[in-house]
Amino acid sequence: MAIYYRKLMDTFWSEYIWLPPNTTWADIDPDVDTAGVQHADYRHLFYPLPMALVMLLLRYLFEKFWFAPVALSLGIKNTRPKHAPENQVLEKAYTLSKRWKHKQIQGLAKQLDMSERQVERWLRLRKGQNKPSTLIKFCENSWRCLYYVFSFIYGITILWNKPWLWNINECWTGFPHQSVTEDVWWYYMISMSFYWSLCVSQFFDVKRKDFWQMFIHHIATIVLMCLSWVVNVFRVGTLVLLVHDCADIFLEAAKMAKYSGYQKVCDVIFAVFTVLWITTRLIIFPFWIIRNTWIEAPTLVPMFPAYYIFNSLLVLLLVLHCFWTYLILRIVHNSLNAGQMDGDIRSSSDDYSEDSKSQ
Repeated sequence: MAIYYRKLMDTFWSEYIWLPPNTTWADIDPDVDTAGVQHADYRHLFYPLPMALVMLLLRYLFEKFWFAPVALSLGIKNTRPKHAPENQVLEKAYTLSKRWKHKQIQGLAKQLDMSERQVERWLRLRKGQNKPSTLIKFCENSWRCLYYVFSFIYGITILWNKPWLWNINECWTGFPHQSVTEDVWWYYMISMSFYWSLCVSQFFDVKRKDFWQMFIHHIATIVLMCLSWVVNVFRVGTLVLLVHDCADIFLEAAKMAKYSGYQKVCDVIFAVFTVLWITTRLIIFPFWIIRNTWIEAPTLVPMFPAYYIFNSLLVLLLVLHCFWTYLILRIVHNSLNAGQMDGDIRSSSDDYSEDSKSQ
């Protein structure tokens, strides 16, 4: 069995796939001093796993001792919706399916000698039990906002004197023999630990309509970062991280303002977020980063199969950006009609009123 596993690993990590022509793994061995170049160490990719646990612990401490007290001082209450009355028949039907069609509601009403309205009200209350309080949502958004602020400021700080921030073609100068500086090392490790923590916390956080799209986004980001680290394409990776963190600050801040009752502040922040999102995710990301990796990189370095793997993952992120942009623009359209930002671009999927209208 060990022989087959080794053969599979050797095939997967073939130098032909992951490295430029005439380059071997020995050439970028982190334990070998290659003309003063300190290559990225693939063994360090295990560090973000325990760091993710630290990240989850920090989140718990911040939410309990900082975000929650601030939320309570702003008048945000930790109230939960009313519980639905106990009903074994309805509970069993709810367990089988959380979305009931009109015929099913009629059948349950006749079976229990209840009106359709009573059954619908029970379903709304039962779904409401699964929804978190405003306090919980505020704390969740506060943690993410704090992280994105830190990550963006740290990213700008360490990249300000890096040549590839001002000339993206510098990402390929000397590739794959590029040294990993200590600041870039921490930038990568902290970012990966955050995304690993999101993969865990997502199953316990507020459930959103784009749950699986967001999960795919986290996994694609982690895979992209891991592979770029192993193959020494981390310079492009730092630019991708920087572009992604910018707009997320304002998204989380807008939600915090909305939960706090500052609707006008929320509207202003959300407008800034929309402009930044479109600028960074649909203009800078595809026309600066992807354009470079697709068009300019082949003229600067010899191409190899991994080139297509990296670009495919970048395009996958772009597709997800387009999906979320559609949701954002829909919110903007509804907000202009309503006179204020109404809803959450990643709102809860357990919304009975929307479900019932569609049936």
